[in-house]
Amino acid sequence: MKLLLVEDSPRLRETLARGLRAAGFTVDAAVDGVQANGFLTAFQYDFVLLDLGLPRLDGFGVLRALPESGTRPRVLVLSARDQVTDRVAALNAGADDYLVKPFAFEEVLARLHALARRPVEARSDVLEHAGVVLDARAHKVTANGQPLNLTPREFALLELLLRHRGRVFPRALILERIAGSSSEASDRSIEVLVFGLRRKLSDAGCGGLIENRRGAGYLIE
Repeated sequence: MKLLLVEDSPRLRETLARGLRAAGFTVDAAVDGVQANGFLTAFQYDFVLLDLGLPRLDGFGVLRALPESGTRPRVLVLSARDQVTDRVAALNAGADDYLVKPFAFEEVLARLHALARRPVEARSDVLEHAGVVLDARAHKVTANGQPLNLTPREFALLELLLRHRGRVFPRALILERIAGSSSEASDRSIEVLVFGLRRKLSDAGCGGLIENRRGAGYLIE
């Protein structure tokens, strides 16, 4: 799952980003509201972790710029503002949840998992298709009942294609979704990634699941 972290404190931003990546999230980081809106205009995210007291444009400005429906990400506000009026204002402005600083990182993960369980575009933690079962919350995959040992990027690719079955993803878009917009990896690395994932699926009797549309990209029908 892809997440935009918006936090102006370098230390907290780096700590959160490191922990979230270790937990399996693809993370982009913005230092202020203007940069955050640039990311949100250019890319799609599942979640936004948003500080309110940001330079140039505050968190409320970011919330107001989000679309009200469609591909709108879930927003968890992380703020030192602990008054009820602050929480109410943020929720009324479009935030989905609010967590007061200081906080435990484990609670951030728990809040994100809770947001992921809320119904949005028929989102589910468990995806099943053609003998493959992917549990996004437990970060486990089985094929014909056999556990698959996938790398984090193989898991992210399989989840992306299963969650959007029938949609063709070009290599560049796959790279952006699973590696982050700042990644220095090349499109060629996606071919290697797909090859490795296909081999593991094939070994478990699920060969042919990932299709290649020449000149267009990859999909799962």
